[in-house]
Amino acid sequence: MADWSRRRFLQLAGLSGAASLNGCAGIVSKSNSKAHVVVVGGGFGGAIAAKTLRQLDAGIKVTLIEPKASYITCPGSNWLFAGLTNIKNLSVDYRALSADYGINLVSDSVTRVDAERRRVMVAGGEAIAYDRLVMAPGIDFRWDTLPGYGEASAQIFPHAWQAGPQTLLLQQQIQAMNDGGVVVISVPAEPYRCPPGPYERASMIAWWLKQHKPKSKIIILDAKRSFSKQKLFEAGWAKHFGCGTANSLIEWQSIADNPLVGLDAQTGTLTTDFGDKIRGQVLNIIPPQQAGRIARESGLTDASGWCPVEPQSGRSKFHETIHVIGDAAHYAPIPKSAFAANSEAKACALAVVALLNGRPLPEVHWLNTCYSLITPRHGISVAGVYKLDAERNIGMVKGAGGVSRLGDEQAAILEAGYAGGAYLSLVRDSFG
Repeated sequence: MADWSRRRFLQLAGLSGAASLNGCAGIVSKSNSKAHVVVVGGGFGGAIAAKTLRQLDAGIKVTLIEPKASYITCPGSNWLFAGLTNIKNLSVDYRALSADYGINLVSDSVTRVDAERRRVMVAGGEAIAYDRLVMAPGIDFRWDTLPGYGEASAQIFPHAWQAGPQTLLLQQQIQAMNDGGVVVISVPAEPYRCPPGPYERASMIAWWLKQHKPKSKIIILDAKRSFSKQKLFEAGWAKHFGCGTANSLIEWQSIADNPLVGLDAQTGTLTTDFGDKIRGQVLNIIPPQQAGRIARESGLTDASGWCPVEPQSGRSKFHETIHVIGDAAHYAPIPKSAFAANSEAKACALAVVALLNGRPLPEVHWLNTCYSLITPRHGISVAGVYKLDAERNIGMVKGAGGVSRLGDEQAAILEAGYAGGAYLSLVRDSFG
């Protein structure tokens, strides 16, 4: 992207990720209402929503419900395959949110939401009342879309699209594969979490294979006809992995007109609609996705499987006092990413505080940026700024954001460094 555009974007991102909190100083207050906001889900969206609510209005009681004691970030998890990080470095906890911001942490799972009585029930039996509820339940998978593949077979053919044991399983399979083996990555149609993620993953795996198993190959079977940052990825693949030659480490295939119709788990063979057989020593099958279970069971999703919201506030279109943020919500054209979830959470927190204090909803912008590594020293990025248009739909701000410059080797080196810094900054902002 142009230098001025990147500088402006990073300035905006540094302010808040959604709207400048300083610019909304009229909202920051200490409420006398003793309102209680419950946040469900402690990922990037839920954590920063809880933190921002307390920053904006110290009079609001905030409870964050999350069953895990620590959270393993999906951003950065692809770097594991290149040996650039480890699970410990990807793990964060919630101690700072409790100690520094006074957020009440409940380590439990939500089993039911009673929207009429404004209560959430947790597995331990407690019923927690709320004035407003912020849902950040993340994603679940559509296990019924590929015959032969389901939750059980994911323990053999990992998706690794929720960081943790699945990521380690996929890493172990790649490292155990014979030199000359084939890694198959199956990519679903959009929308799904982190649109550029599969292609960064292929890059990171290829980087490791090039050094340790150079006779091997990666085949990407893509349900789409094109993908995020495609020209940048393909240029990087050509430069580093021989893409376009007979010895290419990475082969991308669109199967939009020849979709996968089955998996033979015994032989590790995928079959397409035209009868093609694709076999790999390692199958990384990323299933189609939908909003997390509790959102679906709470009546927050439509036929798409995602949660429609009023974008300015994040309010569910089905329940007046429930807000939905992050990957589970439909904020298109904003992609489903950790940075976007952070931005949506801040905008939602601004709206919740305004509603609890009887004030008009503030106008906000949303930001998204996504860095991807092709090699440890070759990074690329995409960034966007969004606002409501005249019809109150989300649209991109013209002239803001953009993508990396194609063919700029020095910029690619710098972008690789920015990727690590952006990750650490996002983690600190969300959980620290």
